[in-house]
Amino acid sequence: MFSRALLFDMDGTLTNSDPFHHEAFVEFGKAYGVDVDEQTFLKYVSGQANSLIFKNLFSHVPVEEHPRLADEKEALFRRLIVGRLKPIEGLLDVLNWAVEKKVGLAVVSNAPRPNVRDMLAQIGVTQYFHTIVIGTELERGKPDPLPYLTGLDRLGVPANHAIAFEDAPPGLRAAHAAKIFTVGLTTTLDEATVKSNGADIAIPDYRSPALWEAIGRVIG
Repeated sequence: MFSRALLFDMDGTLTNSDPFHHEAFVEFGKAYGVDVDEQTFLKYVSGQANSLIFKNLFSHVPVEEHPRLADEKEALFRRLIVGRLKPIEGLLDVLNWAVEKKVGLAVVSNAPRPNVRDMLAQIGVTQYFHTIVIGTELERGKPDPLPYLTGLDRLGVPANHAIAFEDAPPGLRAAHAAKIFTVGLTTTLDEATVKSNGADIAIPDYRSPALWEAIGRVIG
């Protein structure tokens, strides 16, 4: 299908949505006696699948209730982002370059599909992506490499002809384990942390000269 590919995580990578997830968890957590401060959010929420988040933070609620709680929290998040999300600086330049060069584009996310759908629409980039891989719809989500391997398979691209973009430890580890050149965005964590979790390079946004040098070197 394609000879090269760019694969993007969603939250914190295509758009800086983590502040809105945090806002939603702060509001939602109050009803269940859970204080989701910044450190708790970074440790237990950012980049994690909801099944693990609710297991860790809402263990006092019966596990059979966790899916309902997760749906409520995500519905709150989707209400909070309306009219407030923007693409990360320089993202559209990368996506337009990929279209011009006929590079395959995928979203690979642990977020629920309705969230991904709404976020892509909010930042106006839905039409760019050839496939969306949702980790929670697979046998294993991030940090397992399966979501990234699935994205590569759907695009028909080998790992050494692809670049992955991530911002949180589970995704960074997943992309690295899939043997994809991994770009870590420092939207959530610092450069040292993203590199220690598997990023080959760290960038603040998509305008970085280091990114364009890597694109030219890895996939041309």
